[in-house]
Amino acid sequence: MTPPKGVLLLGVQGCGKSLIAKAIASEWNLPLLKFDLGKVFGGFVGESEANIRKALNIAEAVSPSILWIDEIEKGLSGVASSGMTDSGTTARVFGTMLTWMQEKEKPVFVIATANNIEQLPPELLRKGRFDEIFFVDLPGFNSRKEIWEIHLTKRLGNRRYEDVNFDLDRLSKESIGYSGAEIEEAINEALYTAYNQDREVKLDDIIKSLKNTYPLSKVMAESINNLRRWAKIRARLASEEEEESIMAPTEKIPKLKQEIANPFID
Repeated sequence: MTPPKGVLLLGVQGCGKSLIAKAIASEWNLPLLKFDLGKVFGGFVGESEANIRKALNIAEAVSPSILWIDEIEKGLSGVASSGMTDSGTTARVFGTMLTWMQEKEKPVFVIATANNIEQLPPELLRKGRFDEIFFVDLPGFNSRKEIWEIHLTKRLGNRRYEDVNFDLDRLSKESIGYSGAEIEEAINEALYTAYNQDREVKLDDIIKSLKNTYPLSKVMAESINNLRRWAKIRARLASEEEEESIMAPTEKIPKLKQEIANPFID
């Protein structure tokens, strides 16, 4: 059996792509190496190329290991214009990494995360470099319920969330379209409210903080809906939960600069 080479995790911001990399390392009981592509590039001629080879040699030296490249599209953002802006340095670094991913013999499992797959070169996405592209969507009802339980138990210390009458089903219904990061921040805001009033946090505090929050699924509704449609055909869904619809605003609203440049938006 050929050992797996790696996966690319594409998805909505704040939905746990980076956490998945840490969970895989914990489940497999392997060292997790975070690869910061920005630190590869140096100011001297040939320094960047030497740095990428050194980093990859370190990953092989501690193998079997997991190499985690977070937000890979940002580290490779200059590949398209490399020949005109940096004398081809970014392109050579990228080529070295591509060759290593294809030809590596040591058991180094590569996990890359990305928010905007349209910024990635097509040669990085083909089979042989990544075994699979997974789309990490917004959490469904059951997933949100588990997220609420985890964070409430963590924040309340030794007390159980049942003791302060938190209705997990209601919280999950009230937080449709919220990512895990946004759920955590809603709890933090509710705790600050209760602390300022010198009392215990209540369910109403969390509901109020949810209503005062504009999640990314509302701010970038068109972009997320189009990304979902793309992922249904060209990626593998990371969750088996049924997708919950996100209502795009009916009125015409101004678009941000990054929305105008997004090819997923009609």
